[in-house]
Amino acid sequence: RAWIAAGGPTPAVVAGHSLGEYSALVAAGVIDFKDAVPLVRFRAQSMQDAVPVGQGGMAVVLGLSADDVRAVCAEAAQGEVVEAVNFNEPTQIVIAGHTAAVERACDIAKAKGAKRAMKLAVSAPFHSSLLKPASDRLRDYMANLNFAAPQIDLINNVDVAILNDPAAIKDALVRQAAGPVRWVETMQKMAAEGVTQVIECAPSKTLIGMAKRIDPVLVGEALVDQAALERVLAAVKG
Repeated sequence: RAWIAAGGPTPAVVAGHSLGEYSALVAAGVIDFKDAVPLVRFRAQSMQDAVPVGQGGMAVVLGLSADDVRAVCAEAAQGEVVEAVNFNEPTQIVIAGHTAAVERACDIAKAKGAKRAMKLAVSAPFHSSLLKPASDRLRDYMANLNFAAPQIDLINNVDVAILNDPAAIKDALVRQAAGPVRWVETMQKMAAEGVTQVIECAPSKTLIGMAKRIDPVLVGEALVDQAALERVLAAVKG
């Protein structure tokens, strides 16, 4: 919104990582900001309520492929849930599930050659199947919200798809709460759509760094502050 309000060109496509998908939906004109704020609050509470604090967790695994991490999770589960949930980079994958299963997965990952496998300081196993109750609550909540067809193409997290039907967009967003963030595939799809210049609208450079490591054709800058916004606008306008 700030980018377009400042005179920046309309993006060819947008995407948001996890919670950021809601920002992308606002930017694409799918949902009004005034509706998005309480929706995000409801989502957060629903996700927290789904699993009592301490019973679920997340960890990041570095240095193993997606298939290797899935195999680690299968070995570590032992009747509990632990799943690969955030595919941030080809060898940076976040896992989530029951606390003990996540800890077992970290130990197994290290034994299999992971450069790092460390628990994250989070309050719930976000994007794992343990969050299915949150998805169900979100579905009921969003039934009363008005979603519009996007004015800008948007690649969703859970299917890596560009959807135009508001009902389908809602369904994908509901499933995202208990489904994976397929960020590697999202960036690859952007590149396949012909995108080369990427702008991160956030007070960090995390996603820009990920994009470059996923596909070197994707270059850009993060709008971390007003100075960065003005600098990028000047460069775009020539």
